[in-house]
Amino acid sequence: MATRRTGKTSVKRLSHVDARGRVRMVDVGAKPITEREAVAGATVRMQPATLRLITSRRVAKGDALAAARVAGIMAAKRTADLIPLCHPLAIQVVTVDFAPRGRNALVIEARVKVAGRTGVEMEALTAVAVAALTIYDMCKAVDRAMMITDVCLLEKSGGRSGTYRRRS
Repeated sequence: MATRRTGKTSVKRLSHVDARGRVRMVDVGAKPITEREAVAGATVRMQPATLRLITSRRVAKGDALAAARVAGIMAAKRTADLIPLCHPLAIQVVTVDFAPRGRNALVIEARVKVAGRTGVEMEALTAVAVAALTIYDMCKAVDRAMMITDVCLLEKSGGRSGTYRRRS
């Protein structure tokens, strides 16, 4: 978001909207290349029996965690193909990790790094969303009531806006 001063007040405007209100891709050409990193999270809520199938690697379709990890990594790399105004980035690394929480939830976390002119928040968010959807797809035959929740940016660093950490 950019700030424009008009007399005594300042007006915030979205960076993806031009002065005439048209959607545009932001020109990042003049920005310096810096190390940038983003971490996003998501939760898949399910029946305890479904979580046991996933963690014991006994899902009928195969290893749901392995499939979801690969899907999340691939999704991060394809974010610019999915989100219209995202810049294609030469991502350095994507990690996707899973941790059971309690008896009925699987927490997903994705970390994306790049040396670039724009951040990787959308790539990290896309990675966790697609990983969560893959868990759903792999397990829907046994638990159609699964819910994907809490997709959010947990932290980011680098760039002009600096560091952000989500408060619990």
